[in-house]
Amino acid sequence: MFEGTVRDGVCRLARPGTRWLSTGYAGGETTAPAAYNVTVPEGWERTDLDAYVADRLAGAGFDPEAAGPALLTGVDQRHARRARLGSVEAVATAGVSNPAALPVGATDREPVAAGVDAAKGGADGPGTVNVVVGTTRSLAPGALANLLTVAAEAKATTLLERVGAPGTTTDAVVAACDPTGERAAFSGSATPVGTAARACVRDAVDASLASRYPDGDYGPPESGVRTDERAAVSTLSPDH
Repeated sequence: MFEGTVRDGVCRLARPGTRWLSTGYAGGETTAPAAYNVTVPEGWERTDLDAYVADRLAGAGFDPEAAGPALLTGVDQRHARRARLGSVEAVATAGVSNPAALPVGATDREPVAAGVDAAKGGADGPGTVNVVVGTTRSLAPGALANLLTVAAEAKATTLLERVGAPGTTTDAVVAACDPTGERAAFSGSATPVGTAARACVRDAVDASLASRYPDGDYGPPESGVRTDERAAVSTLSPDH
């Protein structure tokens, strides 16, 4: 699906004419030749994101004018992992210093122990799980959006199993397809595209975690959130 290139902390995933749907900054749907995952330095506090991304792409020798969606992460690109199955490919970088815990049962449990040791510092310190998943099939508009949902579910399931939280406070997902490929109206978990996407996202995220935390020690959280609040639940009144 993607031609992957990493330079100066920037990962470019290229395929001409690709349709992308991004949950990252300046997200939404677009058609472009490439998407990017950009590692930011420790202590990074820039808010002019368009200018920052353009500078980083140009500095790495990529054309900012030909850019599609861009994701930002504190995880070094040496921990990026790609997984392929059938018509699908996923690329992930995973850091979990700021878990977003969501307890479902009783709220008096101990906080989820997930994150990285602050003493490690460096570009690997901040936590974000970024996933880009794409297929060589041409997806219907709803199927592209659903592919993003399938990828987010697979990411959350993998992180729950490995880390104990379904994500971090800064995760982002990009879904992509080839408009010239064989048409696919659906991308749910029971379809060939959805099944392959679940496997690719799971394996790419798992492999990136294993690279980032080779000893399996995610350490105490540096930051993050825990949603213990409870919403008011009611039935829907029938229409009389």
